[in-house]
Amino acid sequence: MTRDSVSDGGAQGRGTRDGRPLRVIVVGASSGIGRSIALGLAAEGAHVALLARRLDRLKAAAEEAGEHAVPLACDVTDAASCSAAVTEAADALGGVDGLVFATAAWAAAPVEETDAETWGRLFATNVTGAALVTSAALPHLAASGGAAVYLSSISASMGPPWPYIGAYATSKAALDKLVEVWQVEHPDVGFTRLTIGDCLGGEGDSATGIVSGADPDMLNRAVGKWVELGYVTGHFIDVDQVLDAASSVLRLGRSATIAAMTVVPRIPAPPAEAGD
Repeated sequence: MTRDSVSDGGAQGRGTRDGRPLRVIVVGASSGIGRSIALGLAAEGAHVALLARRLDRLKAAAEEAGEHAVPLACDVTDAASCSAAVTEAADALGGVDGLVFATAAWAAAPVEETDAETWGRLFATNVTGAALVTSAALPHLAASGGAAVYLSSISASMGPPWPYIGAYATSKAALDKLVEVWQVEHPDVGFTRLTIGDCLGGEGDSATGIVSGADPDMLNRAVGKWVELGYVTGHFIDVDQVLDAASSVLRLGRSATIAAMTVVPRIPAPPAEAGD
């Protein structure tokens, strides 16, 4: 179960700061974890602008989120699109207290077989896209003393490299460094890298679809290697925990920030043998 619904009355009220609803832009809100975060924030009482390329999916998500949700088409690889969408979001929300960058491009292949087009696509979305959206949102975040959260991956920032997703992990590592640069250059805004482990997202369109379109043979090869190395355990994070992490960052006031946060699956201890 997830809080992908505004009917969760117990969560209402958490999406506030300084006694008023949070005003949050969620990028990558048309599907997967980004959609789960957008709907979850709306369920907590936040006013949310949902940004992504697929406007039809955004409209469906916004309808589910409720009257204080605004769907806006945005291509993060296009500077003009980012600027226009963020401006429209700020106008619709009456300002911006928070930004969540959850969109991501993914690819699986041995690093030597990763072509220039794939490298370019991953960096255009995962790194340049984050920079373009943040640049557009920065004046609004600075005015509100707001916060920005960027979803990263344990494949980039924790432990040894993951084979067969080297280009993706490299782009996420670049995103991690980009967040650190924002922190140094703009200390008046809270910038947080939220690193997450295995998570399947929510239900329906909120289920993660990051591996959709991947070559099945390559994907099986990669997953088999990850299992062999112990990187994949079969345990997953409840998407609500990712929402809770992001929401806690966005609710912080001007006096505090969380530079980095990591959420990974908890692996239960094996059952004790009889007689122990």
